[in-house]
Amino acid sequence: MRVVIAADHNGVPLKSRLAGWLTGRGHLVADLGAHTTDVVDYPPLCAEVGRRVAAGHDDLGIVIGGSGQGEVIACNKVRGVRAGLAYSRFAVEISRGNNDANVMVLGTKVLGDDEAEELLALWLDTPFKGGVHAARVAQIGALEQQG
Repeated sequence: MRVVIAADHNGVPLKSRLAGWLTGRGHLVADLGAHTTDVVDYPPLCAEVGRRVAAGHDDLGIVIGGSGQGEVIACNKVRGVRAGLAYSRFAVEISRGNNDANVMVLGTKVLGDDEAEELLALWLDTPFKGGVHAARVAQIGALEQQG
């Protein structure tokens, strides 16, 4: 699987850890930065992750910030992105299983590194349920077209 990953200054250490974890499991990882803990703005990083996922250049995206709140909002402004904020097992299972989320957003001020890794593993292993959920995802896509 091709995974694109980015983080603001808060998430650089976790991003490095998760990128290594993904690579160690055979995924192709594109790291879009940030690469230092110098303060950066997250919206451009979210936009680039979203564009790559929506265009099909990458299968899934991961964005890491402080709380993840601003990042999930920014990611969901990109047409074709369904970003979910991963703060618990329940949230991860719903975002993938019901909403077919293609971008996972993590907050380093909310989660420990081990917990973030566990949620990533769950996110990757949770299949989309389809059925009634597919119709709802299609309705979300229609909303994007309406603007």
